Amino acid sequence: METWDAIRSRRDVRQYDDRPIAGEDLDRILEAGRRAPSSRNRQDWDFVLVTDRERLRELAGVWRGADHVAGAAAAIALVAPDEEEAWRREAVQFDLGQAAMSMMLAAADLGIGSGHAYVDDQELARTLLGHPEDRFCALMIPLGYPADRPLRPLREPNRRPFGDVVHRERF
Repeated sequence: METWDAIRSRRDVRQYDDRPIAGEDLDRILEAGRRAPSSRNRQDWDFVLVTDRERLRELAGVWRGADHVAGAAAAIALVAPDEEEAWRREAVQFDLGQAAMSMMLAAADLGIGSGHAYVDDQELARTLLGHPEDRFCALMIPLGYPADRPLRPLREPNRRPFGDVVHRERF
């Protein structure tokens, strides 16, 4: 798939079929995250790949809206330092967003659906994922082949109109 097609095809997928994802495809998605830009090239992230069905079911408990993680073929947990300084916290969040989107686009390019899930219960996430105390799990990206319809470029996405979003020269 071309990059533009992957951008137009990517959507949040929350129901997945039962097919596993090939290891090389998961590695490609993770590599896309690793290559994402980061502030001062700090790369303050770690990615924890989970494919074990029971662990995915347990991970769904980290937030009340994370039920779709249980049905995914895999999930990537994005882990980062728990920074005290505001500018560092903001930089880490921005960097994690770039890594997440890079992984989601790489997944779409392969026809693999993705979504995102907030992590509220940090203690449960730490117990299940094993990350150190000085780090937190910012979000998870569940992955799987869409159960409802394959990823295809959308002609009319459910987005605000272009003219309402784009401002030229001034707001």
